Amino acid sequence: MSNPVIITPEQHGIDARQLCSSATEVVERLQEAGYEAYIVGGSVRDLLLGKAPKDFDVATDATPEEVKNVFPRARLIGRRFRLAHVRIRGSLVEVATFRGPSGHDDKHVTDEGRILRDNVWGSVEEDAVRRDFTLNALFMDPVSGDIQDYVGGYEDLVARRLKLIGDPETRYREDPVRLLRAARFVAKLGLNLDPATEAPVRAMAGTLEDIPPARLFEEVCKLFLTGHALRTMESLQRFELTRALFPVLERGEHLGQAAVVELTWQAMRNTDDRIANEQSVTPAFLVAALLWQPVRDRAEKYQANGASEYQALEQAADEVLQLQVQRTAVPRRFSSVTRQIWLNQARLRRTRGKRALSILRQPRFRAAYDFLELRAREDDSLAELVAFWSEAQKDPELQSQVQVEAPRKRRRRRGGRRRRKPSDGGGGD
Repeated sequence: MSNPVIITPEQHGIDARQLCSSATEVVERLQEAGYEAYIVGGSVRDLLLGKAPKDFDVATDATPEEVKNVFPRARLIGRRFRLAHVRIRGSLVEVATFRGPSGHDDKHVTDEGRILRDNVWGSVEEDAVRRDFTLNALFMDPVSGDIQDYVGGYEDLVARRLKLIGDPETRYREDPVRLLRAARFVAKLGLNLDPATEAPVRAMAGTLEDIPPARLFEEVCKLFLTGHALRTMESLQRFELTRALFPVLERGEHLGQAAVVELTWQAMRNTDDRIANEQSVTPAFLVAALLWQPVRDRAEKYQANGASEYQALEQAADEVLQLQVQRTAVPRRFSSVTRQIWLNQARLRRTRGKRALSILRQPRFRAAYDFLELRAREDDSLAELVAFWSEAQKDPELQSQVQVEAPRKRRRRRGGRRRRKPSDGGGGD
């Protein structure tokens, strides 16, 4: 392999004070112990793009066990790829060992080419080639300040070009989640996808079906809950990856409806705004917005067959969520909130009587109200409902009418399971 291109501090302009002191200390101590070590990956990329990194990762030729010898309190984690977590002054630094060539006999690969386990160690040059995108393969020595570039990542970064290392189709098959990472980086970093990297994306969207649903849900959170939801959604649709994550959006017909587009876009904007204002966000609300149209379509059919609005929504919600969790395993703590948001759309239509007003005391009222308000932006017929519930939240007289039923106390059972009485009824006091 050719020697790396060296980018000096004078060329790249990163100030040492921008680096995480804990990550720098990890590198220094590993180097003092005789190992090669660098700050690597997204943190270097983000600094070069003028962004504040969220995490600082370290790569080294020390094995996880050797890292633990240098840092006795380090915790070794992972099966697919072993890592060491080192905590310095309250900061967690992830330390990974350089990975070796992809064709090693010890590698565990599916028939489709997806990597299941990857604990083959190598050199810094081999590790650079094993990384996904060129701009994630920049190795910075915080001691000298130099950046080593083996794959042309610095040139791509200056050109704001996102490019896979190696043959794109092979790299996507190794880990189909790279399809989503490509869409996310294009949106988050404002990059242009290299034509060769983009070429196989749409045809390979189906390979995401091989990814465990729990991992796909983690990726959905990275896509939509990091402050770039709106641009990410545009990127996913541009690369035709949306239905790979949300197959219930059948044949794209829902995504093509103007009302659905507006509802989805408004939900994305709201999420981005809340993150920008350092407010809490939940995937439950976004899932509710994304899947509302298929829920409503099903509910309308059930209502036409005689079900009440609430019953129809209940059945439709259960069906849609059951279909969705087969692709992205939305945890129950979120899916239950999504379901309640949908069902409460029927309850919010009732505005008369104390029972109707009791929804004000529900823990999920605010989320349901926010969702109703979002729907009203593309459906003028909901404006009066929004106005009523907006006033109800502020009117003490209305709130005083709310009936609050105290929950019944469960009687504690003593002595374990109660014995069944004899069939002849004998035996009591």
